[in-house]
Amino acid sequence: MLTVCIKWQKQVFPGIEIDTSQPPVVFKTQLYTLTGVPPERQKIMVKGGILKDDTDWSTLGLKDGQKLMMIGTADEIVKAPENGPVFVEDLPEEEQAAALGHSAGLYNLGNTCYMNSTLQCLHSVPELKSALLSYSDNARGNGVDQASHTLTVATRNTFGELDQSIRPVAPLHFLQMLRKKYPQFAQQQNNVYMQQDAEECWTQLVYTLSQTLTSEASEPTAGQMKELFGIDLVSRVHCAESGEESSEAESVFSLKCHISHEVNHLHEGLKHGLKTELEKVSPSLGRTAIYTRESRINELPRQEHNSHSSFFSS
Repeated sequence: MLTVCIKWQKQVFPGIEIDTSQPPVVFKTQLYTLTGVPPERQKIMVKGGILKDDTDWSTLGLKDGQKLMMIGTADEIVKAPENGPVFVEDLPEEEQAAALGHSAGLYNLGNTCYMNSTLQCLHSVPELKSALLSYSDNARGNGVDQASHTLTVATRNTFGELDQSIRPVAPLHFLQMLRKKYPQFAQQQNNVYMQQDAEECWTQLVYTLSQTLTSEASEPTAGQMKELFGIDLVSRVHCAESGEESSEAESVFSLKCHISHEVNHLHEGLKHGLKTELEKVSPSLGRTAIYTRESRINELPRQEHNSHSSFFSS
């Protein structure tokens, strides 16, 4: 094991060991760690010229303590960034929401969580947002009342605010239009607006949009609510007492999920919701009788919309 002294530019590195059992490229790697000059740029002056990567040490006649000169330019030293890394969790709340792609939330305007949940659920459907964007302020068609039109415009504008803001949105105008169209949501008790049912709000709003977005005034690109949310049911209506039986078909925008002590899984609750009893007049008996309605799903919305198609209630 030899020890040499390396002079590079104005610097001197004494006591550098050379393992002569290893090729010179290993020695050059040692010098790289000291000087930052990559091995391919190093020119080390030895007897007979420049040290090559595969030179045989025994042919150089090196002596212990000998001084060798190296020429070469070091790699540029990487400077530490002026600003350290910023983690998402260290950002302000508004910037975190933007960085993670989260849309804004909705303020509770006083027992309006039922309305907010409905809006957020519908807002998650890109195709519905596209349909609303094509609905203009003057798009009221034949058979569409003014209250339905203004509620649709308010829905479109609220979705726009949610998409453009990172702060919570106060859907005050939408709430006013909802209560104007459906006064039951304006019920008060002791001068306080009452809590309402989210499923009822969903049903009424989706029904309204199904009327306005499929009217003659709608753009052809608006699509139809039925394509997005419609569930076609075929029902068998049977009276055990009279033996009467009939078949009915209908399209709905939600499925009922009945929860009881017998229900352990979602699919069981849905099956219970598809079987109901009703009382109506029996033509053969000449009086009211109990009928059983058993429904089966005949068609669901397009596959890409299934994740949004139903708003379950219990």
